[in-house]
Amino acid sequence: MAVASDTAELIRQARAWLAEDPDPETREELSALIDAEDTAALADRFGGMLQFGTAGLRGELGPGPLRMNRAVVIRAAAGLAAYLRERAASSDGGPGLVVIGYDARYKSADFARDTAAVMTGAGLRAALLPRPLPTPVLAFAVRHLGAVAGVTVTASHNPPRDNGYKVYLGGESGRGAQIVPPADAEIAARIAAVRSLADVPRAETGWETLGDEIVEAYLARTDAVLTGGSPRDARVVYTPLHGVGRDTLLAAFERAGFPAPVVVPEQGDPDPAFPTVAFPNPEEPGAMDLAFATARAASPAPDLIIANDPDADRCAVAVPAPGTEAGWRMLRGDEVGALLAEHLVHKRASGSFATTIVSSSLLSRIAAAAGLPYDETLTGFKWLARVDGLRYAYEEALGYCVDPEGVRDKDGITAALLIAELAAELKATGRDLTELLDDLALEHGLHATDQLSVRVTDLSVISDAMERLRAQPPGTLAGLPVTRAEDLAGGSAKLPPTDGLRYTLAGGSVAAGRCRVESARVVVRPSGTEPKLKCYLEVVVPVEAPDALSDARITAEAVLAALKVDFSAAAGL
Repeated sequence: MAVASDTAELIRQARAWLAEDPDPETREELSALIDAEDTAALADRFGGMLQFGTAGLRGELGPGPLRMNRAVVIRAAAGLAAYLRERAASSDGGPGLVVIGYDARYKSADFARDTAAVMTGAGLRAALLPRPLPTPVLAFAVRHLGAVAGVTVTASHNPPRDNGYKVYLGGESGRGAQIVPPADAEIAARIAAVRSLADVPRAETGWETLGDEIVEAYLARTDAVLTGGSPRDARVVYTPLHGVGRDTLLAAFERAGFPAPVVVPEQGDPDPAFPTVAFPNPEEPGAMDLAFATARAASPAPDLIIANDPDADRCAVAVPAPGTEAGWRMLRGDEVGALLAEHLVHKRASGSFATTIVSSSLLSRIAAAAGLPYDETLTGFKWLARVDGLRYAYEEALGYCVDPEGVRDKDGITAALLIAELAAELKATGRDLTELLDDLALEHGLHATDQLSVRVTDLSVISDAMERLRAQPPGTLAGLPVTRAEDLAGGSAKLPPTDGLRYTLAGGSVAAGRCRVESARVVVRPSGTEPKLKCYLEVVVPVEAPDALSDARITAEAVLAALKVDFSAAAGL
C-alpha cells in the first residue's frame, strides 16, 4: 500500500510540474515518463531539489526539480531578483543592472533569455552579452559596467548533458566576484519561496543585448597583462575543446602581436556534444590527444600547446617532451601557477599572491623570496577573489587570475597571453619553461604534486570515505609519519568551515627514494561540482645542485605513488 501511495505522490508531483513547464522538450520527456509510470526515473527527478550553493546551480539537463531546465532557472532568477531588490532597498539605492552571459551548451541561450525576462519583469535592468562568450568576459562586464550582479550560464568542463548557473555580485561587498556565504543561502531562501511560475513576472521585451563594444573593452583590457616591448614570437597550437574561447583568444593574440595560434581543426567550433572527447576537460585522459597530433604535424614546430576548457576560464599548457610517445608533456596546474608567479615577480609586480589550500606550497616560497604578501583560501575563485590587495591568484585546477582589477575570477584568455609572453622571453635567451621550473626547484626545493580523483555513481561512497578517515585517521602514509591531522569542517581563524581533511607529514628518508624528503601533505575533499572525491598530494624534496634534480624527481614520484596507494587503503577506496 505504501508503494502505491509513493507512486501516486510521484505522479502527482510530476503532473503539477508538467502543468507549468514552459519548455516543449522537457514537457515531452516528462509526459512519456508519467505515461509509462516510470517511478525510478521520476524519483530520480523529483526526489529533492537541485541545491543553489556557492557554485550556483549545476546538474544534468531534464525535467523536474533535480535537473537543470527552464522552470528551475526561472525560479533561480526570481530568487536572485528578489535578493537584489532587497539588497538595493537596504542600501537606499535603486535597482541596478544585471549582466547575463552564456556559453554554447544545450539550453544555455534559453536559460540566459529566461533570466533576462525575469530580471526585467522584476523591475531590474538586464543586459545580455551579444553571443556565447567566455565566462571571463561576463566577469569583466560586471565590473566594467558597474552591474549589481552578473549571471553566466555554463557547466564549465562538465559532461555534455550538464548545464549550470553561476552568479557574481557587484559593488564594494561583491567586488564582481562569485557569491560566497551568506549570499548563497539568502538567495536560496528566496528561490525556495517561489511557489509557482505563475507568480513570477516575466517580460516579453525590455532587456538590452549588448554589442561588440563589450568584447572590445575586454580585449583592450587584456593588453594590460603584458609588458610593453616584450618578445611576442612564441608559436602556439590552441584548442578551445569545442567551447567558446577560440574567437576571443585569437583576437587577443592578434592584438598582442603574437603569431596566429594554430587551432586544432576538429575542436575549433563550439559544439555542445563535445564529439571528440569523453569529458571536455584538458585534465582528463585523452582530451589533449588531437592537440598533440596537431602540434606534431605543425611547421614550424610550436613552442607551446594551450587549451581552454569550454567556457575558457581555465588554461592548460603543454610543452615539448622529445623522446616521449606524445612528444609533449602537460604541465600541472601548480607548475603553470608557479611559472606565472615567477614571471610576475620578474616584472616587479606588487600586491598579494594567493592560492588555495589544495594547491602547491611553492607559491608561498616564491612570494616570501620576493617580499610579497601571501594568502591561502578554500578552493574556488569565489574565495581567492576576495583576498585583500590581490595581485595574482591561481588554483591547481588550471585557474589563473593575472589581472584582478579587470576580471575578479580565473581567466583562461589572459593567462594564455601571459604564459606565451613568458615562453617568448625565455626563447629569446635560448631557454624554455621546463628550464625555469628547474631553476625554481633549485631555489625553493622540488615541489611535486599529484591528485587521486575518484569518480563515483553512488555518492555514499564519498561520505563513507570521509567518515572512515575521520574515525580512523592514518598514522603514517608512504612511510612518513603524519604529524598533524586537521578536520577543516570546524573552520579556523583564516578559513571558513568546509568538508575537508588535511594531513601534514614529516620529512625523512623513504625506501623507494634516492633523496631525503623535506615534507609531504595530503588534502582530501568532495568535489563541489562533480561526483568525485579528490585527494591532493604534495611532496617537497630539497635539491642541492642541478645534477641532483633527476634523483629528486625519482624520489618524489615514488613517494606520490606510495601516497596514492596508502591513502586509498586508509579511505577504503
